[in-house]
Amino acid sequence: MANSLTIAGIHAAYGAVRVIEDVSLKINGGETVVLLGTNGNGKTTLMKCIMGMVRPSEGTIVAEIDGIHHDNLGIALVPEGRRLFPMLTVEENLLLGAYRAAARAELVRNLAVCFETFPRLAERRHQLAGSLSGGEQQMLALGRALMLAPKILLVDEPSVGLAPILVSRTIDAISEMKRRYALTVLMAEQNFNQAIRIADRGYVIVHGKIAFEGRSAEELNNNDLIKKFYLGL
Repeated sequence: MANSLTIAGIHAAYGAVRVIEDVSLKINGGETVVLLGTNGNGKTTLMKCIMGMVRPSEGTIVAEIDGIHHDNLGIALVPEGRRLFPMLTVEENLLLGAYRAAARAELVRNLAVCFETFPRLAERRHQLAGSLSGGEQQMLALGRALMLAPKILLVDEPSVGLAPILVSRTIDAISEMKRRYALTVLMAEQNFNQAIRIADRGYVIVHGKIAFEGRSAEELNNNDLIKKFYLGL
């Protein structure tokens, strides 16, 4: 069954500071949708709203997973900056990702899936997470999300802090995870050229509002906002 995410009329703030205003978007089952925006425009806050970490003041967020409506069950977040436990091993970080009861029941299988998807993590399984390279840490953050056995994957700024070649490999890894495990993906990203390689379509968020919806990668590529903010045209 399709696994989709519907966000309607979301408003969110930190105290008196309004961050998101009337944001609506839809991620259909099996899609990779990119949320484009520069720093401070509300991408991370929207991700936190979806995960229940920030409570919207208005609006609704509904995930449909295997034909059943949920609040956020079956959704995994790869946070900006990776948020690993540096003094724990690779394997210990992965095991912490399996906090959902359904994921704990399949822990051994899911760990094997992670090591199959990211062989480098298998090689480093007893190494401290803090000693990994930036690219390896991003693999670990993605692998930890897989441990949840998600249906919907949220990825927040996967390119932050990575060299260009590692950004490309990370984006490719997200695409491969989506294909291999039939995931629905929402990715917040600033690196337009990399994001557009795997996006089916996307949105541009400016000052906490959706400024443009591209119904295809081609529409995003030809939009004036994209040309101004990302392509320097």
